[in-house]
Amino acid sequence: MCDDDAGLVAVADQIAPEHLEIQTRDPEWFVGRLSNYGSLFIGTHATVAYSDKAIGTNHTLPTRGAARYTGGLWVGKFLKTVTTQRCEPEGSRQVAEAAAVVADAELMAGHAISARLRLNPEFFPDVLEGPDD
Repeated sequence: MCDDDAGLVAVADQIAPEHLEIQTRDPEWFVGRLSNYGSLFIGTHATVAYSDKAIGTNHTLPTRGAARYTGGLWVGKFLKTVTTQRCEPEGSRQVAEAAAVVADAELMAGHAISARLRLNPEFFPDVLEGPDD
């Protein structure tokens, strides 16, 4: 249990997760303070399924707290790297089903559900609104 946002950042940085989602009213406050994660997903429209299946951010990420000192694997591995993802409603409209289809093909039902839920107006009403709505 944390008493404030600074405590949340401290715990997250200590855990150093492979995937870290932040869904808050002030995501930029957290983005500016978090440092130990493999890939950061910012807001309700960003999801691991998009990163792994459609958007193209790194998929080989540090596990078991290794994000405290390293990032994802790439040609410049001697540097610490982290990735972030932000997705607006229009991005969800464009990528959700493709990400879900790839996840289905890989038998990763949770990723497919995560992507398709973002097209459900009951949970994400802004996704189905067009630019002129």
